[in-house]
Amino acid sequence: MDEYKTILRAADVEFVEKKSRFIGHVRPVSTEEDALAFLAEMRARYWDASHNVYAYRVREGSAQRYSDDGEPQGTSGLPSLDVLRKSGVTDVIAVVTRYFGGTLLGAGGLVRAYSHTVSLALQQAGIAVMRVCTLAQLTCSYSQYGRVAALIPEHGGVSDGDEFGENVVLRFHIVPEALPRLQTALADATCGQCAVETLGEQFFAMT
Repeated sequence: MDEYKTILRAADVEFVEKKSRFIGHVRPVSTEEDALAFLAEMRARYWDASHNVYAYRVREGSAQRYSDDGEPQGTSGLPSLDVLRKSGVTDVIAVVTRYFGGTLLGAGGLVRAYSHTVSLALQQAGIAVMRVCTLAQLTCSYSQYGRVAALIPEHGGVSDGDEFGENVVLRFHIVPEALPRLQTALADATCGQCAVETLGEQFFAMT
């Protein structure tokens, strides 16, 4: 997998339907253990709630799970998971806490309420496309620094910080398909004196 979608940040929202209070939480997670730990945290925090419904998807093991937590079957956990699926996000857990307001919502009302709460939380969290990028660095002289530093973003690279010593070391990440063009431009600009050293790969949010 060269790319996937996930949430940018943790988010919490509230939604009220016929006096029932729905509190939606989404969190980035990387394993089922992370997801279950967050669920345990929410259950402890909202121990007095009527329900703590959850759904999660993680890339590790292609796992996805949900629970209605006492709501009628198919009215809460599965609709919450469906929102995650339709949004295309993974490495995320959604927990919707409900405080019953005294008025029954019916099966359709519950599906709409839980789906809406998770959708609101995802909107608040924001969604990012994570791309696998090449981690790289190069070394140049101070006289070359201005031009070399400009070439990196011109070719789609993103700076991870520069180190100033006897020479300048520029660290950055870049999508693999853009690296050859950057290498050619660097060779032309520095008469072959600067070359890119690759350090590995890592996922980054691409804007």
